[in-house]
Amino acid sequence: MTTSKRLRIGLIGATGRWGPSAHIPAIQRLPETELYAICTAHDDTARAAAQKYGVKLAYSDDKTMDANPQVEAVGVVVRVPTHYVLTKNALEAGKHVFCEWPLGANLKEAEELAALARKMKVHTMVGLQRRASPVYLRLAELVKEGYVGQVLSVNLVQMGGGVLNRTSDRTWQRDATLGASTLTIGFGHSFDALCMVAGELTEVSAVVSTQVPQWYETDTKKYVDVTSPDNIMIAGRLEGGAVVNANVGVHPYHGSGYKMEIYGKEGTLALVGGGGGGEQLRIMGGRKDDKAMQELPVPDRLKWVPQEVQNAGSAYEVGQMWVNFAKAIRTNARIDPDFDHAVRRHRMLDAILRASETGQRQKVG
Repeated sequence: MTTSKRLRIGLIGATGRWGPSAHIPAIQRLPETELYAICTAHDDTARAAAQKYGVKLAYSDDKTMDANPQVEAVGVVVRVPTHYVLTKNALEAGKHVFCEWPLGANLKEAEELAALARKMKVHTMVGLQRRASPVYLRLAELVKEGYVGQVLSVNLVQMGGGVLNRTSDRTWQRDATLGASTLTIGFGHSFDALCMVAGELTEVSAVVSTQVPQWYETDTKKYVDVTSPDNIMIAGRLEGGAVVNANVGVHPYHGSGYKMEIYGKEGTLALVGGGGGGEQLRIMGGRKDDKAMQELPVPDRLKWVPQEVQNAGSAYEVGQMWVNFAKAIRTNARIDPDFDHAVRRHRMLDAILRASETGQRQKVG
């Protein structure tokens, strides 16, 4: 893809955390994309961000940016409660949209956005970036190639560390209705990757719990009530018949990190690492005649961003996503994870919540 065909992107969310750390470094270092415009909530912050990143166009109104015919795609990289209206505005303007995950604060919002995208016949992408991660792509290949044979059982554990004390600008996620919690984000990302590797969830029993019901705001000196879940435990079955269990939680101190294990008739695969110490995820594998598991390499063919993006931390997987999105737009090809995929994932999370609330196993459609 030549420079003249770079996808011109208008980014909403240049002053938060994820936009500057992941999206902007990726977009500006890829040959497929151009950070063409920036939009924030205020004139002064928009101009400051545009100057910081060397972007000519700065907007404080998203509809005005959407009306610019030179903006081809819009990136929505802001807090979840505003995903719906910003994405809806961009879709109605006929723009292709990359929206961070979760797509909406609830299933209804996600369904409406997916339907609108289909109506407008535009390309969409939702930020479930592990679907473009080389290590997860290779793990999925190994399962498909039959490394473990028939998959019998899958185990996922992700234990994160979180603080009980926060500043007030970081306590908005306490409200479960706003759509940003350990269930939607921590569990949502991890279990979506598991589904990519081992198959979709078909039935589930679950416990979704808020173990820490209050957070302390260090600047206001107040305790605030929390309804967002911080621990999710499920047991169920995947398509193909494998059983699955997953335990994803955020705890006050010293989370032990991440592990996904896939057990089959011919062998075992495990994805380990990614803990608080900054270690990289590694694929470990062993077949029935092996004396021990060993690390399996990830081929370079699955790494399609420049080395400087691979070295840019959070920008790596996001960059892989933007490359896929740009190519899909230029070739008019459908690519996952799009907004329809996001709806499927929202429906799965709703089934898990129903299983927890009712105490009854749920079918996952």
